Amino acid sequence: MRRAPVRARIRAGIRARRVVPLVAVLLAFTGALTVPGTGTAHAAGYRYWSFWESDGAEWTYATQGPALARPADGAVNGFRFAVSADSQDAAKPRETPDFAAVCGSMPAKSGAKRIAVVVDPGTGADAPDGETPPAPLAECARVDADATSADALAAVAKPLRYNSAALLCAITGYPKSGCGEQISDDGAASPAPTASRATGGLTKDDENEAGGTPSLGIVAGAAAVLTLASAAVWQARRRRG
Repeated sequence: MRRAPVRARIRAGIRARRVVPLVAVLLAFTGALTVPGTGTAHAAGYRYWSFWESDGAEWTYATQGPALARPADGAVNGFRFAVSADSQDAAKPRETPDFAAVCGSMPAKSGAKRIAVVVDPGTGADAPDGETPPAPLAECARVDADATSADALAAVAKPLRYNSAALLCAITGYPKSGCGEQISDDGAASPAPTASRATGGLTKDDENEAGGTPSLGIVAGAAAVLTLASAAVWQARRRRG
Protein backbone atom coordinates (compact mmCIF):
# COMPACT_ATOMS: atom_id res chain seq x y z
CA MET A 1 0.00 0.00 0.00
CA ARG A 2 2.96 2.34 0.44
CA ARG A 3 4.41 1.78 -3.03
CA ALA A 4 2.22 4.31 -4.84
CA PRO A 5 3.43 7.34 -2.79
CA VAL A 6 7.03 6.20 -3.17
CA ARG A 7 6.64 5.90 -6.93
CA ALA A 8 4.99 9.30 -7.04
CA ARG A 9 7.94 10.85 -5.21
CA ILE A 10 10.38 9.16 -7.59
CA ARG A 11 8.47 10.47 -10.63
CA ALA A 12 8.39 13.96 -9.12
CA GLY A 13 12.12 13.84 -8.52
CA ILE A 14 12.75 12.86 -12.12
CA ARG A 15 10.56 15.72 -13.36
CA ALA A 16 12.35 18.17 -11.07
CA ARG A 17 15.75 17.05 -12.38
CA ARG A 18 14.46 17.66 -15.91
CA VAL A 19 13.17 21.13 -15.01
CA VAL A 20 16.37 22.39 -13.36
CA PRO A 21 18.48 22.24 -16.56
CA LEU A 22 15.62 23.93 -18.45
CA VAL A 23 15.46 26.77 -15.94
CA ALA A 24 19.24 27.14 -16.06
CA VAL A 25 19.14 27.43 -19.85
CA LEU A 26 16.34 30.00 -19.72
CA LEU A 27 18.09 32.11 -17.11
CA ALA A 28 21.33 31.92 -19.05
CA PHE A 29 19.44 33.10 -22.12
CA THR A 30 18.01 36.12 -20.32
CA GLY A 31 21.44 36.92 -18.94
CA ALA A 32 22.89 36.88 -22.44
CA LEU A 33 20.25 39.40 -23.46
CA THR A 34 21.31 41.62 -20.53
CA VAL A 35 17.84 42.54 -19.39
CA PRO A 36 17.84 46.24 -18.46
CA GLY A 37 17.75 46.49 -14.68
CA THR A 38 19.44 43.12 -14.08
CA GLY A 39 22.55 43.50 -16.21
CA THR A 40 25.84 41.69 -15.77
CA ALA A 41 28.79 42.45 -13.55
CA HIS A 42 30.40 44.36 -16.40
CA ALA A 43 27.37 46.16 -17.85
CA ALA A 44 26.67 49.79 -17.04
CA GLY A 45 23.75 50.30 -19.43
CA TYR A 46 22.84 51.35 -22.95
CA ARG A 47 23.55 54.63 -24.71
CA TYR A 48 20.36 55.72 -26.44
CA TRP A 49 17.64 58.30 -26.97
CA SER A 50 14.78 57.78 -24.50
CA PHE A 51 11.27 59.08 -25.12
CA TRP A 52 9.24 61.04 -22.55
CA GLU A 53 5.87 62.72 -22.11
CA SER A 54 5.13 65.72 -19.89
CA ASP A 55 2.10 67.25 -18.25
CA GLY A 56 3.96 70.54 -18.00
CA ALA A 57 5.19 69.81 -14.48
CA GLU A 58 7.20 66.58 -14.76
CA TRP A 59 8.38 64.00 -17.26
CA THR A 60 7.00 60.46 -17.47
CA TYR A 61 8.75 57.67 -19.38
CA ALA A 62 6.56 56.94 -22.41
CA THR A 63 4.69 53.64 -22.43
CA GLN A 64 4.97 53.26 -26.21
CA GLY A 65 7.41 54.29 -28.88
CA PRO A 66 7.12 57.64 -30.67
CA ALA A 67 6.12 55.85 -33.88
CA LEU A 68 3.01 54.54 -32.11
CA ALA A 69 2.15 57.45 -29.82
CA ARG A 70 -0.41 59.88 -31.25
CA PRO A 71 -0.47 62.88 -28.92
CA ALA A 72 -3.27 65.41 -28.92
CA ASP A 73 -2.91 69.09 -29.63
CA GLY A 74 -1.18 70.66 -26.65
CA ALA A 75 1.05 67.68 -25.79
CA VAL A 76 4.69 67.97 -24.71
CA ASN A 77 7.14 65.28 -25.89
CA GLY A 78 10.73 64.94 -24.77
CA PHE A 79 13.82 63.05 -25.95
CA ARG A 80 16.95 62.58 -23.84
CA PHE A 81 20.29 61.07 -24.85
CA ALA A 82 22.13 59.28 -22.05
CA VAL A 83 23.56 56.00 -20.81
CA SER A 84 20.81 54.26 -18.85
CA ALA A 85 20.25 50.76 -17.51
CA ASP A 86 16.44 50.75 -17.85
CA SER A 87 13.32 52.93 -17.76
CA GLN A 88 13.59 53.47 -13.98
CA ASP A 89 17.23 54.55 -14.37
CA ALA A 90 16.77 56.59 -17.54
CA ALA A 91 17.79 60.24 -17.40
CA LYS A 92 14.95 62.70 -18.01
CA PRO A 93 15.20 65.84 -20.14
CA ARG A 94 16.68 68.47 -17.87
CA GLU A 95 14.12 71.15 -18.76
CA THR A 96 10.36 70.72 -18.36
CA PRO A 97 8.71 73.56 -20.26
CA ASP A 98 4.93 73.71 -20.48
CA PHE A 99 3.11 73.78 -23.79
CA ALA A 100 2.52 77.53 -23.74
CA ALA A 101 6.22 78.26 -23.29
CA VAL A 102 7.05 76.41 -26.51
CA CYS A 103 3.96 76.75 -28.69
CA GLY A 104 2.26 79.82 -27.25
CA SER A 105 3.00 81.96 -30.30
CA MET A 106 1.68 79.37 -32.80
CA PRO A 107 -2.10 79.61 -33.28
CA ALA A 108 -4.28 76.51 -33.62
CA LYS A 109 -5.21 75.41 -37.13
CA SER A 110 -8.06 73.25 -38.36
CA GLY A 111 -6.95 69.75 -39.39
CA ALA A 112 -3.61 70.12 -37.60
CA LYS A 113 -2.21 69.88 -34.09
CA ARG A 114 0.69 71.42 -32.22
CA ILE A 115 3.20 69.36 -30.26
CA ALA A 116 5.92 70.89 -28.08
CA VAL A 117 9.10 68.88 -28.76
CA VAL A 118 12.00 69.04 -26.29
CA VAL A 119 15.34 67.50 -27.29
CA ASP A 120 18.07 67.13 -24.65
CA PRO A 121 21.32 65.69 -26.09
CA GLY A 122 22.64 65.07 -22.58
CA THR A 123 26.07 65.68 -21.11
CA GLY A 124 29.61 65.12 -22.26
CA ALA A 125 29.93 62.19 -19.84
CA ASP A 126 27.40 60.21 -21.91
CA ALA A 127 28.68 61.34 -25.31
CA PRO A 128 30.46 58.88 -27.61
CA ASP A 129 34.23 59.28 -27.86
CA GLY A 130 35.21 62.32 -29.89
CA GLU A 131 31.73 63.88 -29.91
CA THR A 132 30.24 66.85 -28.09
CA PRO A 133 26.52 67.13 -27.38
CA PRO A 134 24.81 69.92 -29.33
CA ALA A 135 22.67 72.53 -27.61
CA PRO A 136 19.24 71.42 -26.34
CA LEU A 137 16.22 72.58 -28.28
CA ALA A 138 12.52 73.15 -27.65
CA GLU A 139 10.44 73.65 -30.78
CA CYS A 140 6.77 73.66 -31.66
CA ALA A 141 5.82 71.13 -34.34
CA ARG A 142 2.63 71.67 -36.32
CA VAL A 143 1.64 68.33 -37.83
CA ASP A 144 -1.45 66.58 -39.23
CA ALA A 145 -4.18 65.73 -36.75
CA ASP A 146 -3.38 61.99 -36.90
CA ALA A 147 0.41 62.40 -36.77
CA THR A 148 2.61 60.47 -34.34
CA SER A 149 5.21 61.76 -31.92
CA ALA A 150 7.83 60.59 -34.40
CA ASP A 151 6.26 62.78 -37.08
CA ALA A 152 6.43 65.75 -34.73
CA LEU A 153 10.09 65.05 -33.99
CA ALA A 154 10.91 64.81 -37.69
CA ALA A 155 9.22 68.17 -38.28
CA VAL A 156 11.58 70.08 -35.99
CA ALA A 157 14.77 68.07 -35.35
CA LYS A 158 16.23 66.76 -38.60
CA PRO A 159 18.42 65.08 -39.60
CA LEU A 160 17.27 61.90 -37.88
CA ARG A 161 19.07 58.58 -38.20
CA TYR A 162 17.70 55.05 -37.78
CA ASN A 163 19.26 51.60 -37.96
CA SER A 164 18.04 48.63 -39.98
CA ALA A 165 15.77 47.59 -37.07
CA ALA A 166 14.14 51.05 -37.19
CA LEU A 167 15.57 52.17 -33.86
CA LEU A 168 16.06 55.89 -33.39
CA CYS A 169 19.83 56.43 -33.39
CA ALA A 170 20.38 60.17 -33.85
CA ILE A 171 18.46 63.43 -33.53
CA THR A 172 19.73 66.56 -35.29
CA GLY A 173 22.57 64.33 -36.48
CA TYR A 174 23.74 63.47 -32.96
CA PRO A 175 25.48 61.19 -32.35
CA LYS A 176 27.24 60.70 -35.67
CA SER A 177 27.58 56.94 -35.18
CA GLY A 178 26.39 54.18 -32.89
CA CYS A 179 22.87 53.12 -31.95
CA GLY A 180 21.76 51.87 -28.55
CA GLU A 181 25.10 50.20 -27.89
CA GLN A 182 25.82 48.58 -24.55
CA ILE A 183 28.37 50.43 -22.42
CA SER A 184 30.46 48.51 -19.89
CA ASP A 185 31.84 49.90 -16.65
CA ASP A 186 35.19 50.54 -18.33
CA GLY A 187 33.53 52.66 -21.02
CA ALA A 188 33.82 50.10 -23.82
CA ALA A 189 30.89 49.95 -26.22
CA SER A 190 29.41 46.87 -27.89
CA PRO A 191 26.61 46.74 -30.50
CA ALA A 192 23.08 46.59 -29.19
CA PRO A 193 21.04 43.41 -29.78
CA THR A 194 18.39 43.59 -32.49
CA ALA A 195 15.10 44.82 -31.07
CA SER A 196 11.63 43.72 -32.09
CA ARG A 197 10.00 45.75 -34.85
CA ALA A 198 6.67 45.35 -33.06
CA THR A 199 7.65 47.95 -30.49
CA GLY A 200 8.57 50.62 -33.01
CA GLY A 201 5.93 49.75 -35.60
CA LEU A 202 8.25 50.65 -38.47
CA THR A 203 9.69 49.17 -41.61
CA LYS A 204 12.97 49.91 -43.35
CA ASP A 205 11.14 52.33 -45.66
CA ASP A 206 10.12 54.48 -42.70
CA GLU A 207 13.68 55.53 -41.90
CA ASN A 208 14.31 59.29 -41.67
CA GLU A 209 10.57 59.87 -41.18
CA ALA A 210 9.59 58.22 -37.89
CA GLY A 211 11.12 56.66 -34.81
CA GLY A 212 11.21 53.84 -32.30
CA THR A 213 12.49 53.06 -28.83
CA PRO A 214 15.51 50.86 -28.05
CA SER A 215 15.66 47.54 -26.26
CA LEU A 216 11.92 47.16 -25.59
CA GLY A 217 11.72 43.99 -27.67
CA ILE A 218 14.61 42.60 -25.66
CA VAL A 219 12.85 43.38 -22.39
CA ALA A 220 9.61 41.76 -23.58
CA GLY A 221 11.37 38.63 -24.79
CA ALA A 222 13.37 38.28 -21.60
CA ALA A 223 10.26 38.78 -19.48
CA ALA A 224 8.52 36.00 -21.38
CA VAL A 225 11.46 33.67 -20.81
CA LEU A 226 11.53 34.49 -17.10
CA THR A 227 7.80 33.78 -16.91
CA LEU A 228 8.36 30.35 -18.46
CA ALA A 229 11.18 29.65 -16.04
CA SER A 230 9.06 30.63 -13.04
CA ALA A 231 6.17 28.49 -14.28
CA ALA A 232 8.48 25.51 -14.68
CA VAL A 233 9.76 25.86 -11.12
CA TRP A 234 6.23 26.23 -9.74
CA GLN A 235 5.01 23.18 -11.64
CA ALA A 236 7.88 21.08 -10.36
CA ARG A 237 7.21 22.11 -6.76
CA ARG A 238 3.49 21.42 -7.16
CA ARG A 239 4.17 17.93 -8.41
CA ARG A 240 6.57 17.23 -5.57
CA GLY A 241 3.92 18.40 -3.11
